Amino acid sequence: MADLLKQAPLQKSVKIAPGAVVCVESEIKGDVTIGPRTVVHPKARIYADAGPIIIGEGNLIEEQAFIRNSFPENIAPDAQDVEPKAMVIGTNNVFEVGCFSQAMKMGDNNVIESKAYVGRNVILTSGCIIGACCQVDTCEVIPENTVIYGSDCLRRVQTERPQPQTLQLDFLMKILPNYHHLKKPSKFTSTPMKN
Repeated sequence: MADLLKQAPLQKSVKIAPGAVVCVESEIKGDVTIGPRTVVHPKARIYADAGPIIIGEGNLIEEQAFIRNSFPENIAPDAQDVEPKAMVIGTNNVFEVGCFSQAMKMGDNNVIESKAYVGRNVILTSGCIIGACCQVDTCEVIPENTVIYGSDCLRRVQTERPQPQTLQLDFLMKILPNYHHLKKPSKFTSTPMKN
């Protein structure tokens, strides 16, 4: 019986909201929901291995960015009684080129800069910036508007949140379809209206 369960493919799906721009060359695996006005560049990777990933509105996921909902190191993927845990990403977040994020909960207006790493046990609130090449792999809630920067991963609190990348999103939503094939938005079924 266990062998049959291992062979049966799990029902996984990618749901893309209307208005999202998701390039075909991106790699999306598992149960992933992508919100409206979110842009996913070519070569970006989103893997929902250990549970669903829900990405909100207006996020920017650049080339070679890697978002992964993976199992904790001490739990084997085929272990019994493992509850899938959803990764939730809020709105207006930016995942820059080559960053790697496993943060299970992320608020709004955060920036993970190029080559930065955010571990599974980190909770990003809102308005945080993880600087280029910084690694944050602690078990903590990062306070709002925190900036982690430099080779020593120093911290400070900024007075304002990072500006949303609305102009860049608008530009990319116009330009990317000219040069890349896009994944089609999901068809949401609804009940027909009666006249």
